[in-house]
Amino acid sequence: MNREEIMKILPHRDDMLLLDDAEYVNGEAVGHYTVRGDEFFLRGHFPDNPIVPGVILCEILAQSACVLMKDNITEEKLPVYTGLNNVKFRSPVRPGDKIETRCKIKRAKHPFYFAEGTVVVDGKLCVSAEFSFAITEK
Repeated sequence: MNREEIMKILPHRDDMLLLDDAEYVNGEAVGHYTVRGDEFFLRGHFPDNPIVPGVILCEILAQSACVLMKDNITEEKLPVYTGLNNVKFRSPVRPGDKIETRCKIKRAKHPFYFAEGTVVVDGKLCVSAEFSFAITEK
């Protein structure tokens, strides 16, 4: 899926759509985002030493998980975070890095979905997390 196809699933736009592409591979959502260096979240985090904030990395992970829910998310529905657990930040992500996310749904009790995932750059684990989200009415 390219950005236009992702926008049919996710309500995020402009600066908050944080995926370049995503696909479903062997039961996992695999997403990519290349950090350009001009993103709003890098301007103050940190001047002269830009590092992608952990909360943004978690958002990228959650957005890629929505690919798994593409048949359940419609224009009337909104996916929202409900929890983050066991989040580990292992390596910084910087401008020029190409992020790859991998996530899968561990269990579901509609409207809640429980997932786990990773953020990797050049084969190096940067983030691992368990998270949950709900698909709610707008």
